[in-house]
Amino acid sequence: MTDLHEAFVQAQADVKTLAERPDNQTLLQLYALYKQASDGDVSGERPGMMDFVNRAKYDAWDALKGTSASEAQQRYIDLVKNLLA
Repeated sequence: MTDLHEAFVQAQADVKTLAERPDNQTLLQLYALYKQASDGDVSGERPGMMDFVNRAKYDAWDALKGTSASEAQQRYIDLVKNLLA
């Protein structure tokens, strides 16, 4: 495994130890960066208007379309570091 991947896995563990739950916008950012780093560009149909949570998740992930896995991993790591500071 590369150093970046190891740091990404560590950041996933670190985010679970946060003293306070991040706000919803930050949680969406974490979700989208994780999905982009793990699965690549968003796929499937956008959830319907009444499915607010999943639609927000889809839109956040879709906004990262074209971002490389390594860039998404680094941005995830940086965000978690900021949250821990």
